[in-house]
Amino acid sequence: MNNNQHTGKVILAGAGPGDPELLTIKAFRWLQRADVVISDRLVSDVILEEYTNPDALVLHVGKQCSKGFSTPQSTINELLVEYALQGKLVVRLKGGDVSVFSNVLDELQVLVQHDIPYEIVPGITAALGAAAYAGIPLTARGYSTAVRFMTFYRKELLSTANWQDLAHSQDTLVFYMSSESMDDLIAQLISHGMSGSTPLALVEQATTPFQQVHLTNIGDFGFFHRTKNFVSPTLIIIGKTAGLHEQFRWVANHQGGENYFKPVADSSQASARA
Repeated sequence: MNNNQHTGKVILAGAGPGDPELLTIKAFRWLQRADVVISDRLVSDVILEEYTNPDALVLHVGKQCSKGFSTPQSTINELLVEYALQGKLVVRLKGGDVSVFSNVLDELQVLVQHDIPYEIVPGITAALGAAAYAGIPLTARGYSTAVRFMTFYRKELLSTANWQDLAHSQDTLVFYMSSESMDDLIAQLISHGMSGSTPLALVEQATTPFQQVHLTNIGDFGFFHRTKNFVSPTLIIIGKTAGLHEQFRWVANHQGGENYFKPVADSSQASARA
Protein backbone atom coordinates (compact mmCIF):
# COMPACT_ATOMS: atom_id res chain seq x y z
CA MET A 1 0.00 0.00 0.00
CA ASN A 2 1.24 3.47 -0.83
CA ASN A 3 1.78 5.50 2.33
CA ASN A 4 2.79 8.72 0.57
CA GLN A 5 -0.33 10.92 0.48
CA HIS A 6 1.34 13.22 -2.05
CA THR A 7 2.02 10.51 -4.65
CA GLY A 8 0.06 10.84 -7.88
CA LYS A 9 -0.81 8.12 -10.36
CA VAL A 10 0.46 6.86 -13.70
CA ILE A 11 -1.82 5.69 -16.51
CA LEU A 12 -0.07 3.48 -19.06
CA ALA A 13 -2.29 3.94 -22.12
CA GLY A 14 -2.28 2.86 -25.76
CA ALA A 15 -3.02 5.57 -28.32
CA GLY A 16 -3.76 3.24 -31.24
CA PRO A 17 -1.84 2.91 -34.52
CA GLY A 18 -2.33 6.38 -36.02
CA ASP A 19 -5.92 7.37 -36.71
CA PRO A 20 -6.80 9.51 -33.67
CA GLU A 21 -10.38 8.24 -33.72
CA LEU A 22 -9.08 4.77 -32.80
CA LEU A 23 -8.22 6.06 -29.33
CA THR A 24 -10.34 4.33 -26.67
CA ILE A 25 -12.87 6.27 -24.63
CA LYS A 26 -11.05 5.28 -21.43
CA ALA A 27 -7.74 6.67 -22.71
CA PHE A 28 -9.52 9.85 -23.84
CA ARG A 29 -11.01 10.38 -20.38
CA TRP A 30 -7.64 9.99 -18.69
CA LEU A 31 -6.06 12.43 -21.16
CA GLN A 32 -8.76 14.96 -20.32
CA ARG A 33 -7.74 14.76 -16.65
CA ALA A 34 -3.97 14.50 -17.10
CA ASP A 35 -1.51 16.89 -15.49
CA VAL A 36 1.39 15.46 -17.49
CA VAL A 37 1.42 13.42 -20.73
CA ILE A 38 4.61 11.56 -21.64
CA SER A 39 4.15 10.63 -25.29
CA ASP A 40 5.85 8.32 -27.78
CA ARG A 41 6.67 9.41 -31.35
CA LEU A 42 3.98 7.22 -32.93
CA VAL A 43 1.07 9.15 -31.42
CA SER A 44 -1.12 11.39 -33.58
CA ASP A 45 -0.68 15.12 -32.98
CA VAL A 46 -4.48 15.37 -33.05
CA ILE A 47 -4.68 13.32 -29.86
CA LEU A 48 -2.21 15.59 -28.09
CA GLU A 49 -3.67 18.85 -29.42
CA GLU A 50 -7.42 18.15 -29.39
CA TYR A 51 -8.11 15.24 -27.03
CA THR A 52 -5.76 16.16 -24.18
CA ASN A 53 -6.27 18.55 -21.27
CA PRO A 54 -5.04 21.89 -22.70
CA ASP A 55 -3.36 22.69 -19.39
CA ALA A 56 -1.36 19.44 -19.33
CA LEU A 57 2.40 19.43 -19.73
CA VAL A 58 3.14 17.27 -22.79
CA LEU A 59 6.59 15.69 -22.96
CA HIS A 60 7.76 14.03 -26.19
CA VAL A 61 10.02 11.06 -25.51
CA GLY A 62 10.18 9.33 -28.88
CA LYS A 63 12.26 6.37 -29.98
CA GLN A 64 13.31 5.81 -33.59
CA CYS A 65 15.38 2.63 -33.74
CA SER A 66 18.69 3.29 -35.52
CA LYS A 67 17.53 6.48 -37.25
CA GLY A 68 17.40 9.85 -35.59
CA PHE A 69 17.52 10.42 -31.87
CA SER A 70 15.89 8.30 -29.19
CA THR A 71 15.02 9.11 -25.60
CA PRO A 72 16.73 6.59 -23.29
CA GLN A 73 14.32 4.38 -21.38
CA SER A 74 16.07 5.43 -18.18
CA THR A 75 15.07 9.05 -18.86
CA ILE A 76 11.43 8.04 -19.40
CA ASN A 77 11.46 6.07 -16.15
CA GLU A 78 12.86 9.08 -14.29
CA LEU A 79 10.15 11.36 -15.68
CA LEU A 80 7.39 8.97 -14.61
CA VAL A 81 8.72 8.86 -11.08
CA GLU A 82 9.52 12.57 -10.86
CA TYR A 83 6.04 13.80 -11.79
CA ALA A 84 4.12 11.06 -9.97
CA LEU A 85 5.98 11.84 -6.74
CA GLN A 86 4.91 15.48 -7.19
CA GLY A 87 1.30 14.29 -6.90
CA LYS A 88 0.58 14.58 -10.64
CA LEU A 89 -1.72 12.45 -12.74
CA VAL A 90 0.65 11.21 -15.44
CA VAL A 91 -0.49 9.57 -18.68
CA ARG A 92 2.26 7.56 -20.37
CA LEU A 93 0.94 7.46 -23.93
CA LYS A 94 2.27 4.76 -26.24
CA GLY A 95 1.57 4.18 -29.93
CA GLY A 96 -0.56 1.12 -30.60
CA ASP A 97 -1.15 -1.07 -27.56
CA VAL A 98 0.71 -0.74 -24.28
CA SER A 99 1.82 -4.36 -24.02
CA VAL A 100 2.87 -5.22 -27.59
CA PHE A 101 6.53 -4.47 -28.42
CA SER A 102 6.84 -1.65 -25.93
CA ASN A 103 9.03 -1.16 -22.88
CA VAL A 104 6.11 -1.39 -20.51
CA LEU A 105 7.89 -3.94 -18.33
CA ASP A 106 10.65 -1.46 -17.49
CA GLU A 107 8.06 1.15 -16.59
CA LEU A 108 5.97 -1.22 -14.49
CA GLN A 109 9.07 -2.25 -12.56
CA VAL A 110 10.07 1.31 -11.74
CA LEU A 111 6.53 2.22 -10.68
CA VAL A 112 6.32 -0.77 -8.35
CA GLN A 113 9.80 -0.01 -7.02
CA HIS A 114 8.66 3.49 -6.00
CA ASP A 115 5.23 2.34 -4.80
CA ILE A 116 3.44 4.50 -7.40
CA PRO A 117 -0.19 3.59 -8.24
CA TYR A 118 -0.90 2.84 -11.89
CA GLU A 119 -3.47 1.55 -14.35
CA ILE A 120 -3.00 -0.09 -17.76
CA VAL A 121 -5.32 0.98 -20.60
CA PRO A 122 -5.05 -1.19 -23.73
CA GLY A 123 -5.06 0.24 -27.23
CA ILE A 124 -5.47 -1.03 -30.79
CA THR A 125 -2.13 -2.50 -31.77
CA ALA A 126 -0.56 -1.73 -35.15
CA ALA A 127 -1.20 -5.20 -36.60
CA LEU A 128 -4.94 -4.94 -36.03
CA GLY A 129 -5.15 -1.38 -37.35
CA ALA A 130 -2.99 -2.09 -40.40
CA ALA A 131 -4.87 -5.27 -41.30
CA ALA A 132 -8.29 -3.64 -40.92
CA TYR A 133 -7.41 -0.57 -42.99
CA ALA A 134 -5.80 -2.79 -45.64
CA GLY A 135 -8.84 -5.08 -45.88
CA ILE A 136 -6.82 -8.08 -44.67
CA PRO A 137 -8.47 -10.53 -42.25
CA LEU A 138 -5.62 -11.81 -40.09
CA THR A 139 -7.42 -15.11 -39.66
CA ALA A 140 -9.98 -16.52 -42.09
CA ARG A 141 -11.52 -19.93 -42.69
CA GLY A 142 -9.58 -21.71 -45.40
CA TYR A 143 -6.68 -19.26 -45.17
CA SER A 144 -5.30 -19.11 -41.64
CA THR A 145 -6.50 -20.09 -38.19
CA ALA A 146 -3.81 -18.27 -36.21
CA VAL A 147 -1.70 -15.13 -36.33
CA ARG A 148 1.74 -14.44 -34.89
CA PHE A 149 3.11 -11.02 -33.90
CA MET A 150 6.91 -10.87 -34.15
CA THR A 151 9.86 -8.60 -34.71
CA PHE A 152 13.16 -9.09 -36.53
CA TYR A 153 15.42 -6.11 -36.02
CA ARG A 154 18.32 -8.25 -34.77
CA LYS A 155 19.41 -11.56 -36.31
CA GLU A 156 19.80 -13.28 -32.96
CA LEU A 157 16.10 -12.85 -32.16
CA LEU A 158 15.18 -15.96 -34.16
CA SER A 159 16.93 -19.33 -34.21
CA THR A 160 17.21 -21.82 -37.08
CA ALA A 161 14.38 -23.82 -35.50
CA ASN A 162 12.24 -20.65 -35.40
CA TRP A 163 12.82 -19.98 -39.09
CA GLN A 164 12.00 -23.55 -40.08
CA ASP A 165 8.78 -23.37 -38.13
CA LEU A 166 7.80 -20.01 -39.63
CA ALA A 167 8.66 -21.01 -43.19
CA HIS A 168 6.32 -24.01 -43.05
CA SER A 169 3.57 -22.45 -40.96
CA GLN A 170 0.10 -21.71 -42.29
CA ASP A 171 -0.30 -18.93 -39.73
CA THR A 172 -0.44 -15.26 -40.72
CA LEU A 173 2.92 -13.71 -39.78
CA VAL A 174 3.06 -10.05 -38.78
CA PHE A 175 6.44 -8.40 -38.28
CA TYR A 176 6.81 -5.16 -36.33
CA MET A 177 9.89 -2.93 -36.44
CA SER A 178 11.49 -5.03 -39.17
CA SER A 179 11.52 -2.77 -42.25
CA GLU A 180 15.29 -2.26 -42.10
CA SER A 181 15.85 -6.03 -41.94
CA MET A 182 13.36 -7.07 -44.61
CA ASP A 183 15.96 -8.45 -47.03
CA ASP A 184 17.38 -10.78 -44.38
CA LEU A 185 13.90 -11.70 -43.16
CA ILE A 186 12.70 -12.77 -46.61
CA ALA A 187 15.97 -14.55 -47.38
CA GLN A 188 15.65 -16.60 -44.19
CA LEU A 189 12.06 -17.61 -44.94
CA ILE A 190 12.93 -18.66 -48.50
CA SER A 191 16.08 -20.53 -47.48
CA HIS A 192 14.09 -22.49 -44.90
CA GLY A 193 11.43 -23.54 -47.38
CA MET A 194 8.68 -20.93 -47.64
CA SER A 195 6.99 -20.95 -51.05
CA GLY A 196 7.89 -18.02 -53.28
CA SER A 197 4.20 -17.56 -54.10
CA THR A 198 3.33 -16.72 -50.49
CA PRO A 199 1.62 -13.28 -50.45
CA LEU A 200 3.31 -10.42 -48.63
CA ALA A 201 1.80 -7.03 -47.81
CA LEU A 202 3.77 -4.04 -46.56
CA VAL A 203 1.65 -1.38 -44.87
CA GLU A 204 3.25 2.03 -44.47
CA GLN A 205 1.89 4.47 -41.88
CA ALA A 206 -1.18 2.33 -41.27
CA THR A 207 -4.53 4.01 -40.51
CA THR A 208 -3.14 7.50 -41.24
CA PRO A 209 -4.04 9.72 -44.22
CA PHE A 210 -0.66 8.73 -45.70
CA GLN A 211 -1.22 4.97 -45.60
CA GLN A 212 0.16 2.92 -48.49
CA VAL A 213 -0.22 -0.83 -48.94
CA HIS A 214 2.17 -2.68 -51.26
CA LEU A 215 1.24 -6.23 -52.22
CA THR A 216 3.76 -8.67 -53.66
CA ASN A 217 4.92 -12.20 -52.85
CA ILE A 218 7.95 -13.70 -51.18
CA GLY A 219 9.61 -14.70 -54.45
CA ASP A 220 9.31 -11.26 -56.06
CA PHE A 221 10.19 -9.31 -52.95
CA GLY A 222 13.86 -8.74 -53.82
CA PHE A 223 13.12 -6.82 -57.03
CA PHE A 224 10.17 -5.05 -55.42
CA HIS A 225 12.20 -3.88 -52.43
CA ARG A 226 14.96 -2.41 -54.59
CA THR A 227 12.47 -0.03 -56.18
CA LYS A 228 10.85 1.20 -52.94
CA ASN A 229 11.83 3.28 -49.93
CA PHE A 230 9.43 2.59 -47.10
CA VAL A 231 8.30 5.26 -44.65
CA SER A 232 8.37 4.44 -40.94
CA PRO A 233 6.43 2.80 -39.45
CA THR A 234 5.99 -0.08 -41.90
CA LEU A 235 4.31 -3.34 -40.91
CA ILE A 236 4.91 -6.62 -42.77
CA ILE A 237 2.07 -9.15 -43.18
CA ILE A 238 2.97 -12.55 -44.66
CA GLY A 239 0.63 -15.41 -45.48
CA LYS A 240 -2.41 -16.37 -47.56
CA THR A 241 -4.61 -13.76 -45.91
CA ALA A 242 -2.33 -10.95 -47.14
CA GLY A 243 -3.45 -11.78 -50.69
CA LEU A 244 -7.03 -10.82 -49.77
CA HIS A 245 -5.98 -7.16 -49.84
CA GLU A 246 -6.70 -6.88 -53.57
CA GLN A 247 -10.26 -8.09 -53.16
CA PHE A 248 -11.19 -6.26 -49.96
CA ARG A 249 -9.15 -3.06 -49.97
CA TRP A 250 -11.31 -0.10 -49.00
CA VAL A 251 -8.73 2.65 -48.40
CA ALA A 252 -6.96 4.12 -51.43
CA ASN A 253 -3.19 4.41 -51.30
CA HIS A 254 -1.91 7.89 -50.57
CA GLN A 255 0.20 9.24 -53.42
CA GLY A 256 3.34 10.72 -51.92
CA GLY A 257 5.99 10.07 -49.31
CA GLU A 258 5.03 12.44 -46.51
CA ASN A 259 5.58 11.53 -42.88
CA TYR A 260 2.51 11.52 -40.63
CA PHE A 261 4.63 11.05 -37.51
CA LYS A 262 7.32 13.62 -36.88
CA PRO A 263 10.96 12.45 -36.73
CA VAL A 264 12.44 12.32 -33.24
CA ALA A 265 14.24 15.49 -32.21
CA ASP A 266 17.45 15.58 -30.18
CA SER A 267 16.62 13.75 -26.98
CA SER A 268 19.33 15.19 -24.76
CA GLN A 269 16.27 16.35 -22.87
CA ALA A 270 12.62 15.52 -23.38
CA SER A 271 10.84 18.15 -25.45
CA ALA A 272 7.66 19.71 -24.10
CA ARG A 273 4.62 21.29 -25.70
CA ALA A 274 4.73 25.05 -25.31
